[in-house]
Amino acid sequence: MHIGSHLSASGGLLHMGKEALSMDADTFQFFTRNPRGGRAKAIDADDAAALRKLMEEHHFAPIVAHAPYTLNACAAKPEVQEFALQTMKDDLARMEYLPGNYYNFHPGSHVGQGAETGIRKIIDVLNEVLTPEQNTTVLLETMAGKGTEVGRSFEELREILDGVRLSQKVGVCLDTCHVFDAGYDIVNDLDGVLNEFDHVIGLECLRTVHLNDSKNTCGSHKDRHEAAGEGFIGMLALTRVLTHSALKNLPFILETPLDTAGHAQEIAKLRAAASNAG
Repeated sequence: MHIGSHLSASGGLLHMGKEALSMDADTFQFFTRNPRGGRAKAIDADDAAALRKLMEEHHFAPIVAHAPYTLNACAAKPEVQEFALQTMKDDLARMEYLPGNYYNFHPGSHVGQGAETGIRKIIDVLNEVLTPEQNTTVLLETMAGKGTEVGRSFEELREILDGVRLSQKVGVCLDTCHVFDAGYDIVNDLDGVLNEFDHVIGLECLRTVHLNDSKNTCGSHKDRHEAAGEGFIGMLALTRVLTHSALKNLPFILETPLDTAGHAQEIAKLRAAASNAG
């Protein structure tokens, strides 16, 4: 079982790897730049090489770079969509210093254009930024469906995947809070939800899981994360996700509202729960 949390990249790449180890984590997630947008710091090639060495020595699972929240690949305003395209191009070029890992992004919001238009725009951006040479897999994240979000259903994600020419360069990140808030009842019917995912998208496309509890009930479309075991999903259901035969070898990333010490305790609690369940 590979589990980690979202870490601040302010101290550098190797610092994040060491911080993950201090929390008994063997994966982690970080923002490629300020989550509200802006220019990214220059890549330190030696720092990246040191992280790669540490990850190899400690048998890390793939790590996840998260695009900024302001990235909207299906924006109505051309300048906003252009920002998404250029940011993704830059981020994917930078990720070549950490080959074999993941780049996750929220598909975006169609802001009144309609889901089909939004899906087409996301496909266009992906077909422009993806290259045969890249060593990073780009992940579409499952969304809660608040407002005009695209990716609120497995079918919408499948439609995007179907339009991407370099299909081997893309996959999906399943967020437990998001799918629960979107109406997929992983508490009472995890097998049914995963069977539906497999039927619509294919479990072979699932590369990582954001393991978050939810402050809201199933189908609320709210997207408000809670610490593991403290929300409406609960520890028992999250443990079933961690230990499910179709998921247990994936990287699990915590995006819960805790500090580093809190995440270390959360990881310990989840590892113990998974061990007891096994």
